[in-house]
Amino acid sequence: MTGPLVPFREIVLKVHSRCDLACDHCYVYEHADQTWRTRPKVLTDEALTWTARRLAEHASAHSLPSVSVILHGGEPLLAGPARLRRICAELTRALAPVTALDLRIHTNGVQLSARHLDVFDTYGVRVGISLDGDRAANDRHRRFADGRSSHPLVLRALDLLHSERYRHLDLGLLCTIDLANDPVAVYDALTALDPPRIDFLLPHATWEHPPPRPPGAAPTAYAEWILAAFDRWNGQGRPLPVRLFESVLSTLAGGPSLTESLGLAPTDLVVIETDGSLEQVDSLKSAYEGAAATGFDVFRHTLDDVAAHPGVQARQRGIDGVSATCRTCPVVRSCGGGLYTHRYRPETGFDNPSVYCADLEALVRGVEDRTAAALASPAVTDPAALAAEQGELTRFLLARLNSEINEISEVSEVSESAERGGDGGWAEAWELAGRVERERPDALDDVLAHPYTRTWLLAALDALRAHRPDGLDPARQLARYVVAAAVRAGLDTPVRLTWNGRFLNLPTLGTLRVETPGPLELRATGAGGLLVRNADGTERHIAAPAEPGAGWFPVRRVGGLAIDCHDPWRDCYATPATGPLDAPRSADWTGRITRALALLRRAGIRGPEQYLTTLTPLTGTEPSVGRHGPGALGVPYDGSPEDLARALLRGHRRARLRALLDITDLYALDGAWTHPSPWHATPVPLSTLLAETYERVALAAYEPGHAEPLDRALDLLENAPELTVDGKLLLSGLRKDAKEAPYRR
Repeated sequence: MTGPLVPFREIVLKVHSRCDLACDHCYVYEHADQTWRTRPKVLTDEALTWTARRLAEHASAHSLPSVSVILHGGEPLLAGPARLRRICAELTRALAPVTALDLRIHTNGVQLSARHLDVFDTYGVRVGISLDGDRAANDRHRRFADGRSSHPLVLRALDLLHSERYRHLDLGLLCTIDLANDPVAVYDALTALDPPRIDFLLPHATWEHPPPRPPGAAPTAYAEWILAAFDRWNGQGRPLPVRLFESVLSTLAGGPSLTESLGLAPTDLVVIETDGSLEQVDSLKSAYEGAAATGFDVFRHTLDDVAAHPGVQARQRGIDGVSATCRTCPVVRSCGGGLYTHRYRPETGFDNPSVYCADLEALVRGVEDRTAAALASPAVTDPAALAAEQGELTRFLLARLNSEINEISEVSEVSESAERGGDGGWAEAWELAGRVERERPDALDDVLAHPYTRTWLLAALDALRAHRPDGLDPARQLARYVVAAAVRAGLDTPVRLTWNGRFLNLPTLGTLRVETPGPLELRATGAGGLLVRNADGTERHIAAPAEPGAGWFPVRRVGGLAIDCHDPWRDCYATPATGPLDAPRSADWTGRITRALALLRRAGIRGPEQYLTTLTPLTGTEPSVGRHGPGALGVPYDGSPEDLARALLRGHRRARLRALLDITDLYALDGAWTHPSPWHATPVPLSTLLAETYERVALAAYEPGHAEPLDRALDLLENAPELTVDGKLLLSGLRKDAKEAPYRR
């Protein structure tokens, strides 16, 4: 199976094919593939020149912003400072005009000297050093051929690397796990050296040659080892990055994997040997002779040729690239089926779970058990926390809009508009918003919390970013929001704006009929009043915005819910909003809404009134959630109180789920799997199953007939790989609500 070509962003360049140590766990010299014996000891001049050329053309063809080149071996320091300088110089000359070059070197550190580090300092080469812990732990494998310890020389290299002159080059430590070593002692020994990062690596193994396990060791002994080190790290407050730990935490929260050995991200790494051969990931040498070979080289082939190789593409297929067993496993999004090499079995190739399968599952579940409470967002269970985070999101968008307007001169199309009409009073309105914020922050919060404020902000940002000549027009409406906040605060300060429409909406308050379109001045008066002054000097006083008056249409309310059929940004739903309702139609609809809410209260349900703040009548037959902030719901104008009760119940659940998804990741890789559904004939993505289950849990509290399909849906969700920690927390709450629903038969 082939897929889209994934360009290589990481290149392992073998600069020397021999080593000065005789580590008995080395995949290059001690495992199945022995092709190193036929390769030149040092990267040839011709191979270097062609490598630089191939990397530059690849970066240019794919517009790569950066490329990482890892100088590797064998032991790369054996190439010597002069040769390493030449390699770095040629790579820099070829790639610097095309992309950012990130040079690194992975070494055992034994040969590291100031001469090496001076070269690395010149070219910005960061240095990663392999060390397996204290002297006893390191000496189990990392010795010279005559049995001497390498540990003192590695510590000397680290002392040199950590000197003031070279400390910025330190990339961190790589540690291969050995169950014979005490995990806490290893972790403490490594952290005592103050590295910027630690990588723990599982020893390379396959089903044909399983990893070493002491007699009587548990099937999950490697997971137990890693979790012991994790507990030490976590208990210390995570004092430094540990890539293995952070990768699991990232995927549990819905983020990406941070290491090739875990997760489902496609590989973007290629290996170039000392003779110019282009190979797949180096660890494949553990599987069998020639497992990493592609048949390509830098002299005759491009990197795109390698990217299209079936072996490379097999590691770029995400969930489709793991075994059938792994595809149905709940933790596969975190473990990714394990390192590709570790899946090998002679009879079935790489179409198997990892030889570390039990360990990886125990590791992911162990980290989740230890951290779920800390990883979970309070917004999932606490309505106040959800409201607070949504408020922060709206404020962020407002600040982003101000920042982009301040940078407007960099966008020529919008600059022309700014030159014709200035910033439309933005600066003045922004300054007044700051005053309201200082004197009555609650008044500004109330206006920003209005759901359609979010709709306006998103539309204003879209207009600016589209570079239209009228791109500033939506942003100029900031004055409307400032006026509304000032009135709510009772601040007697003038707000000037130009309004050419017939009606001016003041969010959360109501709509003013404009007698003379053009420049207006508005200011709050005592007791919540509003004074409107036209350009010709005529004035109109609105005694109290909550009361209707000549040319003033206040926001109507049903209980604690605002009925908004005037806001210019309310038409943000999949179904069009109705026009403003006249008095008879408004009375009719609000009456039916009132009876619908009463039906829900009679059933013991107060969810819609507790979460929703704003209802807008729609022309369609379904409740709708649109592009707005939390609290709004589009509700059909037509329908009996019974119809509207169900619409409110279903719609408020959709709105709350949408608000949660604005704030946190409840699932990841939606669509990578499909799931059976009690309500569909064919499998659906998790997002669909979760949304329908979330909605029907609320319906189960209102009417019978939902219990059996709900239980099936909840069971299906239980083992879904897509769910994050927050998604599982939400699911736990759904199970509780479903269990307590009055209609369980």
